[in-house]
Amino acid sequence: MKPSLTDTLCTRCGLCCDGSLFADVELAGASEAAGLEAMGLEIEDDENGLLLLPCGALRGKLCGIYAHRPECCRTFECRLLQDARRGAVTVERAGEHIAEALKRVARVRELAVELGQRDVRLPLKERYAEALALADDAGTDAALNRKRAELEAEMNAVEGLIRRRFLGQGNPR
Repeated sequence: MKPSLTDTLCTRCGLCCDGSLFADVELAGASEAAGLEAMGLEIEDDENGLLLLPCGALRGKLCGIYAHRPECCRTFECRLLQDARRGAVTVERAGEHIAEALKRVARVRELAVELGQRDVRLPLKERYAEALALADDAGTDAALNRKRAELEAEMNAVEGLIRRRFLGQGNPR
């Protein structure tokens, strides 16, 4: 039996769960929020509750609560998966886009750590912003400025890639 596209692509990716695409996930209601909180996930109080990302249930690239995941997680399909479903991009090319995004996200995280940002529980944009603030506080050392500029360039590339390939904003090709 041929694996589904979600089995093939989503299990290589995890960007929708690791804080790279989103900072949080809006939940369907208080009961869904309470159930996830009972499983040990961090929920922010809001009208329906927000599941904070990176998701505490993420195990590598897989969901540790897959059978009990929130409704929005059950129904979300990134642009890349949608494009693969309709044949606008091959599975191989989609895998290449995922690999590129993962590589770039890893580099942003690495640079953020090099600039002093240590909280891995923050979404990618917050880690980036905190790293820039730490770099600003550290002074004007030339090596630090180069690292800061590299982080800014890499984050811009990540955001562009995410918008185009995963969120469907802009030209997807």
